[in-house]
Amino acid sequence: MSTTNYPSATPQNQPQKKDSKNLIIALLAIGILGTWGYLLYDKNKSEKSMAQLQKEYITVDSSKNELDISYRAALGRLDSLTGFNNELEGKLSKQTGEIKGLRGRIDGLMKKQRLTEAEKKEAEALIKELNEKIGGLEEEVTRLTAENKQLGTDLSTEKQKTTQLSTDLQTTTSVKQELEKKVDVASTLNASNIAVTPVNERKNGKEKVTTTAKRVDKLVISFDVDNRIATSSTTDVYVCITAPDGQPVAVEALGSGKFTTRDEGEKLFTAKVPVEFESGKKKHVEFAWKQNSDFQRGNYKIEVYHNGFKIGESVRELKKGGLFS
Repeated sequence: MSTTNYPSATPQNQPQKKDSKNLIIALLAIGILGTWGYLLYDKNKSEKSMAQLQKEYITVDSSKNELDISYRAALGRLDSLTGFNNELEGKLSKQTGEIKGLRGRIDGLMKKQRLTEAEKKEAEALIKELNEKIGGLEEEVTRLTAENKQLGTDLSTEKQKTTQLSTDLQTTTSVKQELEKKVDVASTLNASNIAVTPVNERKNGKEKVTTTAKRVDKLVISFDVDNRIATSSTTDVYVCITAPDGQPVAVEALGSGKFTTRDEGEKLFTAKVPVEFESGKKKHVEFAWKQNSDFQRGNYKIEVYHNGFKIGESVRELKKGGLFS
C-alpha cells in the first residue's frame, strides 16, 4: 500500500460548502421578504385604486341621479301642460316637436348605466335646453289660454248682444205687427146712409119703386164709405142679403161666394163690389141685385162688410100687395 506525504483535500473543502449554503439561504430569505413586501405594496395600491374607483363611481352615479332628478322635474312641468285643448295643440305643434326631439336625445343618454364626463355635460346642456323650451311653451300656453278666455268673453258678449238684438227684434216685430194690426183695423172703411130700394122694371123701360114683393125685379143697394187714414186704392166690399126665410141669398152663377170675417168665420156673400176709394174722401157706392127667382114677402136684411168687419146693415120689407097693386 502506497502512501503519500500530500494532505487530504476533503477536510479542506467543508467550510467552503457551508458558506455557499448560507449565502443561498440568505438570498432566498431576501427574495421571499421582497416578494411579500411587493405583494403587500401591490395589495395596498390595489385597495387604494379600488377605493378611488369606488369614490369616482359614487361621484358619477350621484351626478347621474342629479341629472335624472332634474330631467324628471322637467318632464313633470311638461306633463302639466298636456291639458291644453286641441286648438292650442295645433298652434303649439312646432314647440312640442322640438321638445319631443330633445326628449329622445336625453332618454338615449339616461338609459346608459354610466356616463362619461362628456356625456354628463351633454345631458346637462340638453336638460337645460329642455327646461328653456318648456318655459317658452308655458308662456305660450298662458298667452293662448288668455286669448281664448278673452275670445270666450267676447263671444259671450256678442252672444248676449245677439240675444238682446233678437229680443229687441222680436219686440220690434211684435210691436210692428200690433201696429200693422191696428192700422189694418183702422183702415177699415166706414159705411153710412145705407139704402135698399125695391124696383119694378116696366116694359117701356121705366123703373118704379115698389114695396110689393111680386112686382120687385131688383133691389138697388146704395151706401157711402169713407176713411181718413186708409190709403187710396181699389178694395172689395162684400154685400150679404138674407131672405125673409132666414136663408142667405147666394147664387154662384151670379157671382156669389164665400169670404172670411173677423168675428163670424166663413160666410156666404151675395155680391162682391169693387170700390175705388180715395183717402180722406167719401165715396158713394151703388149696385143692383137681380136674382133668378122671385123675391119673397117679408124683411130682407142687407149687411155690408169690408176687411172682414161688418161696417153697416139695413132692413127692407117687401109686402104682399093689395088687389089693385
